[in-house]
Amino acid sequence: MTSSWLRQLAPAHAPPPPGWWPPAPGWWILAALALLAAAAAAWRSLDPHRASRRAALRELRRIRAEQPDAGTSARAIESVLRRYAMAVFGGERVARLTGEAWLEFVAAEGGTLPTEAGRSMLAAAFGGGARDERESWLAGADAFVRHAPRKRRR
Repeated sequence: MTSSWLRQLAPAHAPPPPGWWPPAPGWWILAALALLAAAAAAWRSLDPHRASRRAALRELRRIRAEQPDAGTSARAIESVLRRYAMAVFGGERVARLTGEAWLEFVAAEGGTLPTEAGRSMLAAAFGGGARDERESWLAGADAFVRHAPRKRRR
């Protein structure tokens, strides 16, 4: 090759820089996933069933931390169970239940409150002298709130 031929070649130059629009397909996929995640988070936080469940569990934690007296604890736990059951299962199904029928309902819908512990909770809540089984009452109430089926009104 001769030097004259090399001089006739065009000067070397770089290709133009890539533009920022339109994004590559990977960015579109990432944007779609981010939108789906935001929608799922919004749905999860606004779901009334989840909100009532979180509120009931928060109330049970507060009872565990604050209530010094067995009777006060039993009344508070029974109140949380009632309010949660009314919200989830409806008043027409829950409001009429008392005593053994109420305990059977709690056990049938996911609570692990043993019959004897449930009876002692009701006795302590409504003025009878009963054993202090707060941890058993709280565990049974916690299981009921966590395992109660979602919005089954009859």
